Amino acid sequence: MLDAGLCEIIGFEPQPEALEKLKKSASVHETYLPYVVADGKKGVLHLCKASGMTSLLEPDPRQLALFNLFPDFGAVLEKQELDTVRLDDIAEITGLDFLKIDVQGSELTVFSNGKNCLREAVAVQTEISFITLYKKQPSFGEIDNHLRELGFVPHCFSAIKRWALSPTVFSNNPRMPGNQLLESDIVYVRDFSKLTILSSEKIKHLALLSHHIFQSTDLVNLSLIELENRGDVERDSVQRYLASISASPPR
Repeated sequence: MLDAGLCEIIGFEPQPEALEKLKKSASVHETYLPYVVADGKKGVLHLCKASGMTSLLEPDPRQLALFNLFPDFGAVLEKQELDTVRLDDIAEITGLDFLKIDVQGSELTVFSNGKNCLREAVAVQTEISFITLYKKQPSFGEIDNHLRELGFVPHCFSAIKRWALSPTVFSNNPRMPGNQLLESDIVYVRDFSKLTILSSEKIKHLALLSHHIFQSTDLVNLSLIELENRGDVERDSVQRYLASISASPPR
């Protein structure tokens, strides 16, 4: 989509070195900003031994102890006080279509302070935890309820992580997963039972995202049917799209 000029990306990276790398490799359609997105208040960043565990929330030792290696992953090496910004207060964002978010437990805070932006969105991809690993971390159920209240419904899982419960270790490898669900990336989309209330432009954006990012032919098809019914695309658009998919499936 970037190569074809079909989208503009705005990303956030508060760490200076990582931000500089992003800026150096960015195309003309990418903008990266040094913001920590949350509730607009002062926050404390907990820098953990495993960088993927770094969060505005404090890791919960009791929960980490349930999983092999996680007490070490979540060890806090340093705390940094910093300013945060609300999603709704970011002037660079206009006409948001798709929000992809991974903020280690602060997802609900971002959603709660970004309702105006999310009114424009047709899709959200968020990380959720089936077992919370941080103190005061909202559960998957709370996030699901909030996004449904904003008019979104679950569409697909883009990734699912399982992990072995401690002290069980499979094949002498503490990273080998057991059957316990740990976390996942899940995609929510605008409630497709109510496509008629969306503008044609938003439906087109949903179709583009569904094709290029989610590989959801059925959702593209549903969107095109609505657009055909409105007379906003050519009458044979559905037929031509389905023919193109059978010839060359999306990747």
